Amino acid sequence: MTLKLIINILVLAAIAIFFFGIRIVRPTHRGLIERLGKYHRFAESGFHWIIPVIERMFQVNVTEQMVDAEPQEIITNDNLNAMVDAQVYFKVRSDEDNVKKSQYSVNNYLYQIVNLARTTLRNIIGTLTLKSANSERGKINDELHNTLMSETSNWGLEIVRTELKQIDPPKDVQETMNKVVKAENEKVAAVDFATAVETVADGERRAQIKRAEGSRQAKILQAQGEAEYIKLVNESAEKYFIGNAQVLKRLETLEKSLANNMKIIVPSDADLVNVVGDMAGILPLKKDDKEKKA
Repeated sequence: MTLKLIINILVLAAIAIFFFGIRIVRPTHRGLIERLGKYHRFAESGFHWIIPVIERMFQVNVTEQMVDAEPQEIITNDNLNAMVDAQVYFKVRSDEDNVKKSQYSVNNYLYQIVNLARTTLRNIIGTLTLKSANSERGKINDELHNTLMSETSNWGLEIVRTELKQIDPPKDVQETMNKVVKAENEKVAAVDFATAVETVADGERRAQIKRAEGSRQAKILQAQGEAEYIKLVNESAEKYFIGNAQVLKRLETLEKSLANNMKIIVPSDADLVNVVGDMAGILPLKKDDKEKKA
């Protein structure tokens, strides 16, 4: 084996070792580099190189993650078996110390969080009735969040929030509750309908009162108008037709007849004035009288 061949082999081996040692850490992860089984250094996102075989890198996700606590039956304080499920949102803090804790202070933190959440839910809901548990979901979430924060403080984790997904009662209890809710809704609907009918009736009554009031006022005004008319007629009669009330009545009758388009047949040799006078009951003046007055 020549020296040149040995050099080529060494160069190829060095190149292979270099490429085998390349590690790229994404922005969503942080790395822990161990040398011969012992923690050696922390790896931020970016390019890193480790010694193959001698060193190993473990990457840890530092983004927000979610685990499901999985549905479980919990006996409430009123001895009902409720099906309860919750979700926990958390993330590993991205600094070196907390990333190390997440790997060296707890074994499989995902599994641990699920079991801790399930146990905590049993402890919390076991002290509540089913009704209060459904109405106090915010309180349950807060207690669960605070407990998980306290218990995982040495795991390098941050519990972002907890969400109670469901608190379902047994099927027979759910059916009874549905009937109660339905009855309450029907009661409210009946009350609303009765109120609406009463409102409509009241509105109609008010409208009838208004119409009656309007009709009464109109009759009063009409009566007042007729009274004024009669008064004026009487005053005119006393002034211009003194002692001739009957004649005035005939004139009014004639006026009404002419207003109704009554047809009057006038003889060809008759004087129109005399005809009108006869209809009104007024005697025409004689020619001699006319001349005297003239």
